[in-house]
Amino acid sequence: MSFSVRVAVRGYEIDVQGHLNNVVYHQYGDHARWELLRAAGIGADDLRRSGVGPVTLENTIRYLRELRAGDEVDVTCAFEWGEGKTYRVRQEFLRPGGEPAAELTGVGGLLDLRARRLVDDPKARWRELAASPELLGL
Repeated sequence: MSFSVRVAVRGYEIDVQGHLNNVVYHQYGDHARWELLRAAGIGADDLRRSGVGPVTLENTIRYLRELRAGDEVDVTCAFEWGEGKTYRVRQEFLRPGGEPAAELTGVGGLLDLRARRLVDDPKARWRELAASPELLGL
């Protein structure tokens, strides 16, 4: 299952070439991830109270088509689970007609805020926290 949010590109997010600044793709990706967590029933306060927080360990962006001020883009978000302390997040930036503009792939973990170490089984912990774990692919 892939979750998505629509974002309108704002004029102040544009670089000197007239297209969306590269760092803003990361911000849009973060926004989509937090919106997915919220839809699954997990808020930032819930995470803090449970003593964990998501961390990004790696991000890679592949740019396919430029986005300009006034464009709208759907930012998808899908978690991919394996074994171990990390998981992958795949995100696509799609124009409303479905044309790909960019791809963002990342590796994340869930940080134990007291021990300052990644939790051993993030998949199980996310499942415990989520009211709708199916949105997270669980």
